[in-house]
Amino acid sequence: MSDKKTERIKCLIIGSGPAGYTAAIYAARADMNPIMYTGMEPGGQLTTTTEVDNFPGYPDGIDGPEMMVQLQKQAERFGTDVRIGMITEVDFSDEIGGIHKVCVDNKTWIEAESVIISTGATAKYLGLPSEQRLRGGGVSACAVCDGFFYKNQDVAIVGGGDTAAEEATYLANICTNVTMLVRRDEMRASKAMQKRVQKAKNIDMLYNTEIDEVLGEQVVEGIRMFNNKTDEKENIEVTGLFIAIGHKPNTDVFEGQVEMDETGYIFTDAKSTKTNKPGVFASGDVQDKTYRQAVTAAGTGCMASLDAERYLAEVESEEEEEKVSV
Repeated sequence: MSDKKTERIKCLIIGSGPAGYTAAIYAARADMNPIMYTGMEPGGQLTTTTEVDNFPGYPDGIDGPEMMVQLQKQAERFGTDVRIGMITEVDFSDEIGGIHKVCVDNKTWIEAESVIISTGATAKYLGLPSEQRLRGGGVSACAVCDGFFYKNQDVAIVGGGDTAAEEATYLANICTNVTMLVRRDEMRASKAMQKRVQKAKNIDMLYNTEIDEVLGEQVVEGIRMFNNKTDEKENIEVTGLFIAIGHKPNTDVFEGQVEMDETGYIFTDAKSTKTNKPGVFASGDVQDKTYRQAVTAAGTGCMASLDAERYLAEVESEEEEEKVSV
């Protein structure tokens, strides 16, 4: 590391979704002079959402990318230094008051007294060209976020786990009919969640069924399905398609540095955003696999900034006490 440029800062924020920008707003207002690195997808998952209708303060809704631009402007207004760049390596200290080292784009090293990880999670998709083309035009990975736009309409959902079952029952409450496509001959969801699905009279279950193509040019007009046992194909008309096959937290670069669960979500202490490394905090979808909403991400971004501020104040107090004692 000695041959690479090093910069020393008080607070580093990694990631630029609602959690990261909220953390930046609070950190900047607390004179922590935060520097944010946006990552590969500035603005996070909301940049792929055409309309956000459930974030407080927007009575008429707001376009996802526009909302992220506004959050960035607000963070910058208070002094956040927003930079385009990818964190490619980290070396977190195990000591209270220790300096955390991170590398940006494999060339620039930064030393930070505190780090807030807000890198989010990426929804898993099927990988079909037609699916990718219609993301934002009827294809969604969040029923709670976008289901409202398909009220009293026919929709389909892909997946067989707890998340798919939960989102299917949510959609069943607002949509006319929900077709649930399960790739295997049974659901992976818990028995309790399966019972909830079975109780819904407007959920049609199709097992051993996958999507061959999403139909429609500008918006979803239907799907072509196929039975993976018989290869038989069938078209049905739907206006919305929800993919519920899981999320992958964007934590690969932190592997071995902070404690995670078996799927890569970062563990945080109790009701705080503290990780197992002093001075390193995690907020947003990177540590939340339950709610995964913009508003909850923003809330934990606030928490992370407050936790970081208190941590730095404690470290500074201890250093002052040591100076006095000497």
